[in-house]
Amino acid sequence: MENLKLTDDNFQMKSIRPVYDSKTPTDVYVDLFVTSITDVNEKAQSISTQVIFEALWNNEFIEWKQEDFCQTSKISLKKDTIWIPDIVIAESIKTEFANVENPYVKMNSDGSVYMYETLTLSSACKMDLINFPFDVQTCNLTIHSPMHSSDELTLNPWSDSLFLTSSSQNAFQTQGEWELLSINTSISHVSSLGYYEDQLIYKITLKRRPLLYVITFISPVFCFLVLDLASYFIDAGGGEKLSFKVTLLLSMSVLLLILNDKLPSTANEVPWIGVYCSLIFILIGISILETILVNFLMARGEQILRSQAPIDSTSAVTDAVMNSDENPAERRCLYWTRAARIVDIIAVILYIITIMVFLPIMYYAWFMASVT
Repeated sequence: MENLKLTDDNFQMKSIRPVYDSKTPTDVYVDLFVTSITDVNEKAQSISTQVIFEALWNNEFIEWKQEDFCQTSKISLKKDTIWIPDIVIAESIKTEFANVENPYVKMNSDGSVYMYETLTLSSACKMDLINFPFDVQTCNLTIHSPMHSSDELTLNPWSDSLFLTSSSQNAFQTQGEWELLSINTSISHVSSLGYYEDQLIYKITLKRRPLLYVITFISPVFCFLVLDLASYFIDAGGGEKLSFKVTLLLSMSVLLLILNDKLPSTANEVPWIGVYCSLIFILIGISILETILVNFLMARGEQILRSQAPIDSTSAVTDAVMNSDENPAERRCLYWTRAARIVDIIAVILYIITIMVFLPIMYYAWFMASVT
């Protein structure tokens, strides 16, 4: 170690960028593999992942001939004995080592230094949830050096995007809600504090598996819509129809509360699933108002008949229809009954037309947007 100048008190090896000519930049090659997605928080706009970070650079201060050191081609060194590039992730909220920090780096006889770390990373990610749950999200991880300009340190991708994507998919350890589609890399030069620095951007594309939300949200809401439409065939004479519709509305309210806990309140655009649930909620609410109006009209006709004769209201309405020309009271009863039936028929027709127009447009916009 002393022959290679690798001692704990060697200030030059630990603190000075390992180049003989200070005008020569240190080229650092970086790879970032995503091995699992542990959590995606839509409300906080953050993502938690486990990544493998690899870096390679050249140390001009340490080179040796293998024949002079018993054919030794590589050695392992503690990180605190040599210079390590100060590389950080700009979007990081919290970064931890998956198990324990790897205290060693590997050095080759030609002076190249290899570093390997497994990190648990929580990072900010701006999400577009308009197509939730058929959404595709893109999160960026920007690697840069806050202390070195591009004249001193350059960042380069070690592997191409195809290799990063295939390796990450093969090493993926979780089969949860999200599917890894691709990892693309790009390099940018950003001006900071009067000098330019290199930024290596990893664009991670994720796709949500929507089956759970189709089962728990979309299908139940559609069933509520079908049940509400079928409730028009329930006899409006009693209170069962109104109670049934109110129960549907309360069930929709519960689903909307669950959906509200899932989606962020600061979204610029209302997600399609919010439009879908809200419009069906409104349709059920309007149908309840229509049922109240029909019940009022029917009760009005029955009230007129009761004031004429103390007989059963149902048979009274039937007799009024059969003998509508006998007296003015029966004609007035028939007027209210016909008005209730007309309102009910018009409501059913408008309800069906609204569904036939709304659902195709809704699903087309929803699924076409998710495909593109």
